[in-house]
Amino acid sequence: MAKKSCGTRTLGAPVLTKGEPLVSHLLIAQQLLSAACPDPSTLPKYVPFGQALVDGSGKACASPAGTALNSGDNAWMLASAALVLLMTPALAFFYGGMVRAKNVLGMLMQNFGAIAIVSVTWILVGFTWAFGGTGAFWGDNHFIFMRHINDIVPALGSAQTIPTMTFVAFQLTFAIITPALITGSTADRWKFGAFAAFVTIWSIVVYAPVAHWVFDGFGWLNRSLITSSGGHFFAEDFAGGTVVHINAGAAGLAMAIVLGRRKGWPREAMRGHNIPFVLLGAGLLWFGWFGFNAGSALTSSNLAAYAWVNTNTATATALLGWIIVEKLRYGKSTALGAASGAVTGLVAITPCAGWVSPVGSIFIGFIAGAICACAISLKNKFGFDDSLDVVGVHFVGGWVGTLCVGFFSTTGTNSFGNNGILYGGRGKYGGWNLLWHQAAAAGAVTVYSFVATAIIALLVGLFIKNRVSEEDEQTGLDLAIHGETAYEFGPVGGASNFHPVATSAKESVGA
Repeated sequence: MAKKSCGTRTLGAPVLTKGEPLVSHLLIAQQLLSAACPDPSTLPKYVPFGQALVDGSGKACASPAGTALNSGDNAWMLASAALVLLMTPALAFFYGGMVRAKNVLGMLMQNFGAIAIVSVTWILVGFTWAFGGTGAFWGDNHFIFMRHINDIVPALGSAQTIPTMTFVAFQLTFAIITPALITGSTADRWKFGAFAAFVTIWSIVVYAPVAHWVFDGFGWLNRSLITSSGGHFFAEDFAGGTVVHINAGAAGLAMAIVLGRRKGWPREAMRGHNIPFVLLGAGLLWFGWFGFNAGSALTSSNLAAYAWVNTNTATATALLGWIIVEKLRYGKSTALGAASGAVTGLVAITPCAGWVSPVGSIFIGFIAGAICACAISLKNKFGFDDSLDVVGVHFVGGWVGTLCVGFFSTTGTNSFGNNGILYGGRGKYGGWNLLWHQAAAAGAVTVYSFVATAIIALLVGLFIKNRVSEEDEQTGLDLAIHGETAYEFGPVGGASNFHPVATSAKESVGA
């Protein structure tokens, strides 16, 4: 429905005729320059994107809720969305190389399945529950089914410089990769139908509210837009250390427990079949993560450049930290360890990227790489079969990065942040209080994700068996579930219809 205006139509604004609904304010092809003032009765929650601070005659609007398209920001955010979307196929190869040959297509199918499923749930419900409204725990239904999609996002307000649909696309890619990460904990034994049902529910009931808590300024773990906060963040998570990595890691642990151990684990060796796949996946993840972290600045700005440099630096030092620990513990530094260390650095810098300095990122990456190289042995100590070390890398790495914000956060990088312990932070939101807030946020997401995931899995199990049969597990998911194999082994010069049941020599220590 058309909004009332306090002035005349300006150049580039949509033309309305009597009874005609308001057409999109996002006419990028026609370079929308400005529009009339927003109707004060609709404020402060929702106004159409693209409304100006002055009316057509140049008179200042009564409300400060003006927004204007920045084509540079929009181009960068669309490119970032594409980079992050690439990360899920990259993850499929990263995981796919670490499973046995008989399960590689099953792993790829689950990751591509997550892309398809969440692409639908996010558009229908997920986005509005994550970024609609001004509630502390849950979004509203304003954007349900992509209704009112030309309205600004309440948490962005007058700072919004990109169309809401661009923001939908960017955040969609985060919602996709988070449940995809869980599959590393459940490799070789999760039934595809049960997985599909689980992801459908989980993406709405777990991911969307957690994203609202942390990413939305009105969320109870963010609070930066609540008047009493004075503009300070309760907990700082720049790009998803809690929302993505701790969330997925806690869910992965819950699913590993619900599904139980793989047949023969840990007695039998279950080494990955294709380390070059792992390195290819890690390289593509590294590439895509620049969109993940630098894109989370939501502008093509100096802050995005800081996030880019911090991401690359921490990834490099985490790789070094991991292979140094490997050398000290096992006498050799491995390619698998290098790939795992790089991913660990990407995970740890995610919550820190826009809050810390490049020098700080050196320490964050190295600390995370060394800690996670040791943490992957937790599954053996406690007896849970976290197949590809999602807990050791994403859960532990997410916690390490989230806590590091409490030490390394500096207003020299981001004036909207709080100074951490090492930068003399004090008061209600800085220093030791910031560290406490970081731990509280990570703990809240851990508990909610773990409990909710276990409940969803058990509910799905009432209708669809979560785990494949012992016979299918022995055969392999590729042939048993999908009726095909990744490789055809036969005599030189020709293929064969023979479908092998591959075994391997030693279990992976990678993530």
